[in-house]
This record gives sequence, C-alpha cells and structure tokens, in this order.
Amino acid sequence: MNDTRAVRRSAILEIHARTMARLDVRRVMEMNIRRRGRLLEAWDSTFDLGAYDRVLALAVGKAAAPMAEGLLQALDCVEGVDALVIAPEIPASQRPGVEYLKSSHPIPDASARTAALRAIERLRGCDARTLVFFLVSGGSSAMLELPLPAGFTDADVADFNRVLVHSGLPIREMNILRKHLSAVKGGRLAVLAGKAAKCTLVVSDVPSGMEDMVGSGPTLPDSSTVADCQAILAANPLPFAPRVAAWFADPALPETPKAGHPAFRNATLQTVLSSDEMCAFAAEIAVGLGYHVVIDNTCDEQPFDQAAEHLLARLAGLRLEHAKVCLLSAGEIAVPVSGTPGRGGRNQHFVLECARRIAAADERVTVLSAGSDGIDGHSPAAAAVADESSAARASAAGFNVEAALAGFDSYPLFAALGDAVVTGPSGNNVRDLRILLSVNEQ
Repeated sequence: MNDTRAVRRSAILEIHARTMARLDVRRVMEMNIRRRGRLLEAWDSTFDLGAYDRVLALAVGKAAAPMAEGLLQALDCVEGVDALVIAPEIPASQRPGVEYLKSSHPIPDASARTAALRAIERLRGCDARTLVFFLVSGGSSAMLELPLPAGFTDADVADFNRVLVHSGLPIREMNILRKHLSAVKGGRLAVLAGKAAKCTLVVSDVPSGMEDMVGSGPTLPDSSTVADCQAILAANPLPFAPRVAAWFADPALPETPKAGHPAFRNATLQTVLSSDEMCAFAAEIAVGLGYHVVIDNTCDEQPFDQAAEHLLARLAGLRLEHAKVCLLSAGEIAVPVSGTPGRGGRNQHFVLECARRIAAADERVTVLSAGSDGIDGHSPAAAAVADESSAARASAAGFNVEAALAGFDSYPLFAALGDAVVTGPSGNNVRDLRILLSVNEQ
C-alpha cells in the first residue's frame, strides 16, 4: 500500500470510529435532563412533577434503551413512574420495574402488534394529571404497528412494508404511506394519550425539519395528507396486495390528526441527536487530522449512482484548491432493489459504485459509507471502505464488481478484501454518513 493510500485509509477509519463513539444517546440525555426537587428540566422545557400523579415513559426504536435509561436516571426515587421500552434487542442491563419488549426490524411482524397493544394499554387512563414522555428513534416504524384497516393481518402489514423497503422511495414518502395505514402512527398514538401532558424526544433519522417522519411520527401532528398518498402512488405504482391497494384507493381513506388537534395542545418536541450533530462531530475530528472539511448533503435521497457521481466530482474540484480534503455527506440514498438481493446494503452498494468510478477515472480517493445504527441492509457490516485499488483487488480475488452491483451483493466482496467495517448494532440511528478523502501526492 502506497503512503497516501495508507494515510487515507487510517484517517477515514479513525474519523468514522471516533464519530460513532460520540453519538452517545444516553450521555446526551443525561447532560440535558436534570431534576431539581420537584422540577424536571429537559432541554428548554420544565415540568413540575408535583402537578402529576403518574409519569409514563414510552420508548421505541433502535435507541429506545439508552434513551429510556437517560430519562429514568433523572426520575429515580420519583413516585408513580411507569416505563415501557420497545427495542430490537432487550438490553443486558435492565432497570427494575421497567417492561422491555423485543420487536421486529426492518419488517414488522407479530411482535410489532404486541408492542403497539402494550403501548395502548399503558396509555389507557391518561388524564390531565399524567405526564407522558415519548422517546422515539429510528426503526420505530417496524417495531410499533397496529393496522388501521379492520381485518388486516400481520402478514398483510409485512407485505406492505416489504414493498416499501424495496421500492427506492425516499423515507418521507414511505412514512407518509405508513402513517395512513396505521392506528398508532401519524400522531394517532398521542391522541390515545388524551389530555395528558406530552413530551416527545426524538433521535432523528430524517432530514432536519421532518421530525414527524421519525418512526412515522406516532406522537406528532402529521404534516402529510391523504392527497400526498394519492400523489405518491400515482407517480410510483407499487405492487401492493389487492386489499392494500384498495385501502389507499378508497375515497374515504381516514386522515391523520393535524396541528391544532386537542391532543397536541399540551405537547412539546425536542431533538436529542440528528445527522447535523453527526456531521459536526466528524468535521471536528477531520479538521484535527489536518483536513479541509466540506459538508455536502445535497444528494440526500438521490439514487446511489447520482450521489456517487456528484460527491466524487465535488471532491475532485476541492482537490484543486486543498492538499488534504474531507468531504462529508449525511442522509440516505436510494437503492431500488429488484429480484432476490444478495448480502449487502445501501452503504456498501454506494461504496462499490464509487470504487468502480474511482478505478475508471484513475483517481486517488478513499471512500467510506456507514449506517450509524451499525447495520447495513442484510449483512453483518455497518460500512465499507474503498479506494483506487479496490476494483483491481476484487477482480484478483475472483469477484466481478458489475455483477456484485447488479445482484445487490456487495458484502461478500468487501468481506473478502478486508474492507467491510463490522461494528455491531450501535443502539442509535441518525442516518448514514459518507466520508470521501483525498491527499495530494508530493
């Protein structure tokens, strides 16, 4: 490995690892939630615990366990605290008196219905002397589900979500459709809490300003409409089962609760972590390593090949002005899947597309793309790293880059090269992080 390749690889892996380490949900919660006597301060909101007979914490998503722990630590010794934590895995360390449920991801199954029914049961009896903390993070759409249409089975809901996941639609459009098929999404869970005071804390896996799309917005007023559903499906005919297609075609399709609904009169929202903080952390680390840093999120939700083309071109321009460049990009790219996919995910797919382009252009560039949740698609990897040598090394190892792209089968290639980055689930999700580095050779 030549000197600049080694420098770039070491730096890109360090930037990724240190950035992920700083996305510590529990620590951020503990820093921003404090109790002073009967007053609970959460960011800019203050709650007088003496005004409530019951405090309910309902946490759901990939970050549910650390979010709940961060809140419940501040509520130690407070009477009347109840908590339900719905997560992809039950944590090894459990707080006494808290109910933990393991639920499904990325496709909802019977466990998601069970979780929804348990949440609804907890919300029964909420009144003006109840304070509810909704702790919502990425993955909630799959982990908490109860279909709105009567008679819909778990299999119907799973098939509906499977079509969405493989559609290539932006996350906003997928979640608009999910909201209008669900009894607990699009603000409907908040309605079930009645007159209770409500505080929603989100670890956001969506673009800024779209917080009601996190987990399909179970506790926030819905910014989308039935008309949006109709427009999405008119522009993107999806192969839904007949009963799902009939539901969305029904002129009487129920609308979700909007801003102004009584359920949101005594409600607050706070973002705990998002991709903005992730990019800021990565930029700080890269600057410390001597790189000129640029953040470019304009390719968010673009097709993977367009995103690769745009970011590599942007990096090429920056290299003309700076000796060491780090280009950062957050968000999710679209990888429409057809046929039976192999093992991989959108991050590895993007990196492999970059590797193909870098080799063709004979560039000296290193690329890493990672899921902040530590999981990339149907593979053990969180990320992959590639440079100008990747395509040739893959060929020498018996892999065909074009075939791996066509088969959505990037993980075996990167694993064989030692370029798959395996971290394990992070207990967090603030979208994907793409890092592109160049170091001018002397």
